[in-house]
Amino acid sequence: MVNMDVQALQDRVSQLENQVATLEKLVDVSVVLNSRMQLDPLLKRIMDVAVEIMACDAASVLLWNNKKQQLFFAASTTLDNTNSLIGTPVPMDSIAGEILRTREIVQVDDAQTDPRHYDKVDEDIAFETRSLLGVPMTYKNKVIGVLEVINKRTGAWTQEDRRYLMILAAQAAVAIEGAQLVMELRRANEELSEVDKLKNNFIAIASHELRTPLGVIMGYASFLQDHEDVDTQSHASKVLESALRLRKIIEDMVNLRYVKQKQSDLHLETLRISELFDSLWMESQSLIDVDKHEIVIKSPENDAYISVDHTRMIMVLTNLLNNAIAFTEPGNLIHVEAGAGLTDKEVRIRVADQGIGIDPEQIEKIFEEFYQVEDHMVRHHGGLGIGLSISRAIVEAHGGRIWAESAGIGKGSTFVLSLPTVPAPTNGATSNEDAKATPES
Repeated sequence: MVNMDVQALQDRVSQLENQVATLEKLVDVSVVLNSRMQLDPLLKRIMDVAVEIMACDAASVLLWNNKKQQLFFAASTTLDNTNSLIGTPVPMDSIAGEILRTREIVQVDDAQTDPRHYDKVDEDIAFETRSLLGVPMTYKNKVIGVLEVINKRTGAWTQEDRRYLMILAAQAAVAIEGAQLVMELRRANEELSEVDKLKNNFIAIASHELRTPLGVIMGYASFLQDHEDVDTQSHASKVLESALRLRKIIEDMVNLRYVKQKQSDLHLETLRISELFDSLWMESQSLIDVDKHEIVIKSPENDAYISVDHTRMIMVLTNLLNNAIAFTEPGNLIHVEAGAGLTDKEVRIRVADQGIGIDPEQIEKIFEEFYQVEDHMVRHHGGLGIGLSISRAIVEAHGGRIWAESAGIGKGSTFVLSLPTVPAPTNGATSNEDAKATPES
């Protein structure tokens, strides 16, 4: 009698040890399944773990396709003859279909005599299903599929098997849903990248094709401006002015890619503010309507050093200057200057005009892509509305800030760039050691 009690106790201890080992495996599996694996290796891992824990011959995952309203094989254990299963639909009156509908565990001890058994699968892969245990996979109260284990090697399915399989199914559902979301996000990003590539190609081709006839128009208009007839000169001037505006629109189209400017794309060099202003002065001479305004570009008294992509930063300042010209009546002053920021590690560049000003409610919106202050049907000022958004992207990529200030409509506006300063070069090899102060005009 004592020996029987000892044996029963030993059996119970062995059973508990097996349960602990299985639960430890399930804990380890939980970590692996939630490591953002790709879907195919994730499903294979689920199958391998299910077969190991359940001590059975095979396992399968069937997923529900909501668009097709169809349950299908998504994965099965890596037997040579199961690859053809993947994608095979399963009727809803099958065992798996009942599990999906009822959200309940189904245990079949003799599959060959069960009318719900979908024996066509066995025929297709030359496999015999003797017994089966299936559980629903549920994520956030939504059934996403079914997890099945097939052919218990020893004895019948136990209550412990049912419990372990439910735990594994719950873990698998979370991991599968996460993997599918990652796949959808990846596909969406790939599609977005393809669309972005097509957009850039279109812009490049369109701008190239537009520039060719535009160059001819500008050439003939410039030639006609030298004609002796006053009317011809006047008409040629209007044609040339319109052509210049069209060229600006083409340049805006080409510059669209800089709306998503990244810091890693910048080619930085250490420059003095005065060097930047020298380049701006030269660039400003080709701007439309520049001769109709009084433009002053004043070099700073304390010439700070900044680390910038020269080409991109000139684009920013030119955009701001173009913006000031467009919204300022001829004959008025536009002023560009640099000064100290709030700390000695910051320099501020200001572009101030005496133009139409900015409504306080719109002062933040003007930096949005394609935002126009005026209604597009009645607007008097041209442009695509991307100059300021491009400027913001480039300035922020430099680690700086840009904002607008205005006392209101009719009171002019000031655009401010705040850029971090850097120490002066110590090797004496500055980009322009003898740079002169930018002339005022």
